[in-house]
Amino acid sequence: MIMKALIIGGAGFVGGYLINELASDGYDVHATCLPSENIKGECTVHSLDIMDKEAVSAVLSAVSPDVVFHLAAQSSVALSWKKPQLTAEINVVGSINVLEAVREAEKKMRLILIGSGEEYGFIREGACPLDENEKLSPGNIYAVTKACQGMLGEVYARAYKMDIIMVRAFNHSGPAQLPMFVISDFCKQIAEIEKEMRPPEMMVGNLSAMRDFTDVRDVVRAYRLLAEKGVCGKTYNVGRGKAVKISYILETAVSMATRPVEVKQDPARMRASDIPIIEPDVSLINADTGWRAEISMEQTLKDTLDYWRNNL
Repeated sequence: MIMKALIIGGAGFVGGYLINELASDGYDVHATCLPSENIKGECTVHSLDIMDKEAVSAVLSAVSPDVVFHLAAQSSVALSWKKPQLTAEINVVGSINVLEAVREAEKKMRLILIGSGEEYGFIREGACPLDENEKLSPGNIYAVTKACQGMLGEVYARAYKMDIIMVRAFNHSGPAQLPMFVISDFCKQIAEIEKEMRPPEMMVGNLSAMRDFTDVRDVVRAYRLLAEKGVCGKTYNVGRGKAVKISYILETAVSMATRPVEVKQDPARMRASDIPIIEPDVSLINADTGWRAEISMEQTLKDTLDYWRNNL
């Protein structure tokens, strides 16, 4: 039997990779986007604004999926400070609209709510690697809304006996990611230096912080396996499970450059409140689904650098 999947919010960076992951595994894939957005990949496209609850219900009724992946979100931490109301409306009220539409649907379906490792926030000393029972202490408005989404998912799963799985995804990267994210930023700068589009200087921020990075292609495989094997009502960390220093990422990326590169620290890129290390415990998803990250950091860097070399 062919599984039918609906991706709510399929036009973003992760959405395109999830469409390809599901389609290549034999799923009948449907995805939604706003009228102003475009979706890449093999799927049936539906126009949807999650702020319109009746429209969410109409799409669910039309598609009748076996599993729903809820990716639609205002996902910029910076924008969440500038537009807190918008962030709360999309990430909290929009998620309630999805939860209510799934609850009221005639067909029972599995719902995967995609949250963020940002939810852990201000981590107590010695807490890493973080397991899913670690106390949440979100440090920005975006993280608060994602923590709220996860709590709502737990409440709906328990109160209405719904089949819901919550995810806390840590940093992920890969080809075609926006350069506001560190790996894509480094690779884009190197590609510009190679093409002599800028001086041979890379501007960087804090290099001492340690973060967990996973290739987006591994991340979407985790989402598929959670849809197939995850346990209803549970929350799962998704990440490599091994933090690395930003300086290592930089050194590795620079070693792949075809021209000499000088590294300079940019005061505007420094974050005074950077947490020294963020690293998840991923033993739960490994135990329940068998998933582990397989694509190396070096491969992610090479593929992302090649993307920018070909797309500047």
